[in-house]
Amino acid sequence: MTTPTALPAPTAGPVLPVLGTLLAALLCALTFGATPASAHAALTSTDPANGSVVRTAPQRITLHFSEGVLLNADSIRVLDPAGERVEQGGPEHVDGKSDSAAVALRAGLADGTYTVAWQAVSADSHPVAGAFTFSIGAPSKTTVKATATVTEVDPAVEVLYDTGRYAAYAGFVLLVGGCVFAGVCRSSRPVQRIAVGGWITLFASTAALLLLRGAYTSGKGLGDVLDLALLGDVLATKPGAALLSRLLLLSAAAVFLAVLFGSYAREDDDRTRGERRDVAYGLGIGGTVVAVGLAATWAMAEHASVGIQAWLAMPVDVVHLVAVAVWLGGLAALLATLRSGEPLGRAAVVRFSRLAFASVCALVATGLYQSWRQVGSWDALTGTSYGRWLLIKAGLVIVLVGVAYFSRRWTARLTDGPEPKKTKSARPAAQKVTASQKVTAAAKGGGSDSAERAAQLARQRAALEKAAGKRERDADENRSGLRRSVGAEAAVAVVLLAVTTVLTGTQPGRAEAEQQRAASDAAAPAATGPAEVRIPYDTGGTNGRGTARITLDPGRSGRNTLDVAVTDAAGRPVDVPELEVSFTEKAKEIGPLRATLERRSGGRWQSTGFQLPMAGEWQLSLTVRTSDIDQVTEIKNVKIN
Repeated sequence: MTTPTALPAPTAGPVLPVLGTLLAALLCALTFGATPASAHAALTSTDPANGSVVRTAPQRITLHFSEGVLLNADSIRVLDPAGERVEQGGPEHVDGKSDSAAVALRAGLADGTYTVAWQAVSADSHPVAGAFTFSIGAPSKTTVKATATVTEVDPAVEVLYDTGRYAAYAGFVLLVGGCVFAGVCRSSRPVQRIAVGGWITLFASTAALLLLRGAYTSGKGLGDVLDLALLGDVLATKPGAALLSRLLLLSAAAVFLAVLFGSYAREDDDRTRGERRDVAYGLGIGGTVVAVGLAATWAMAEHASVGIQAWLAMPVDVVHLVAVAVWLGGLAALLATLRSGEPLGRAAVVRFSRLAFASVCALVATGLYQSWRQVGSWDALTGTSYGRWLLIKAGLVIVLVGVAYFSRRWTARLTDGPEPKKTKSARPAAQKVTASQKVTAAAKGGGSDSAERAAQLARQRAALEKAAGKRERDADENRSGLRRSVGAEAAVAVVLLAVTTVLTGTQPGRAEAEQQRAASDAAAPAATGPAEVRIPYDTGGTNGRGTARITLDPGRSGRNTLDVAVTDAAGRPVDVPELEVSFTEKAKEIGPLRATLERRSGGRWQSTGFQLPMAGEWQLSLTVRTSDIDQVTEIKNVKIN
């Protein structure tokens, strides 16, 4: 949104299908191309762990996520084997960290299997949910089905919400791109329709998103869309505040549009050239602020606001969004102008060509950074939904740049050509007089047949004028070629915008890969065999070197048999004066848990009934003493299922 140029007199150009085509393609992408909304915050660990057996009832349930989450009163529900809720109070973040959630449990819980059902809103505005189980004392039968406790998004609400998201992106592109084209290249009635249509689309879709969001995140139906309590909860969250801010910024954008396409655009006003220049600078600065502010409402509430380097990602995302709008929205404005037959000088087309080139450069630079940040690895690029959509988007950008090359060639051939001769307007003027005379005569005669004949002649005259204008427009081969190539660009841009909006609703590759790892760990078999660790040691004294083979059977949480076999440097069993084994879970601050070892035979010790409370990565500490003064402690990690 920069310095505007003069708006010519309105013309009765054809109604352009650009906006309708764009929205139709976005709806098709929603119906056939969009993936279902997936979890954007991955559940990385729980305490107690999924499927674990604990000896005593825990005081609280703790969940850890890959990114921050927003909580409500029912975000964590804990159900006993009979299906009764046993949590006490509401959930809260642990130590103020938004990527964690915990809820206290009632005292005196009985033994058995408990189900934890959780739901929250990911920091990038998408709802997430899941369930897991743990047991106190020993597993038991339970009436609760974990899958039945997960709250699903209502399908109708999800379709409407996703449609609103796509429409909001389209409206932003048309609003910003149309205004920039009007200010930098050329203003006209078709361009005004593009910009105003974008404003209406963005405003309506944002208001709809604000109403739908409460039902979308809580799993409620369309009947709850107008629930004021849900709306209040939404406004208290970051995504809700972003949507409200967007509506306020659109109020300022409406004033900007009124000035840009209103009184300022008239050339016959009484303002001096200096006054008009000052207003133009003011419009340029104000428009830039509004455009950046609108883009920031997406950056502050979606992917850019979470994950690594959020402080850098958000301004980069703003630049990326504005560049997309300037390029693709400008294409729509250029195509609308070319199709309408409005006079468009070569200088205006060259200015847009340069503007589009700068936008593409900004898109490439910001897109590379965003791709690295959201994907992170080659495996995630090809092995996740986000990575595959990103490859499709990159391919479309390459195709679009290739088509733009031909548009630049047609632009280089453009000439402004001679001004239309005044004599050409003689025949239309005569037709207008004749039609007026016939209407007057019909009115004087009072005959309905004459009035109908006059109206028919007026329609015929309008059709002839439209056909003549089209022939005149198509007579310039260079402009016709430019119009065709820009139309091809716009067609590819429609698909590119649809893929981009689908991409913003897809879980980033980094988070999806992390969630896959967490799910793989949670779904690991209970035990595939004993866990065995070999630890070489050297106490430094005489005969102080050897190896301890430690076997944990069955190598899972709960009751285990710990067997330790000690051999010397030659591989022979050897007794040592002192041997100690302990386990520590650093992440959960559990331990050290020391095993009580009993000597079974030469060089062999055993502990039966050794308890490990949960699965995870445990630190095994082995202490060996071979003399009164020679002793060493060795540490090694062991995976417990």
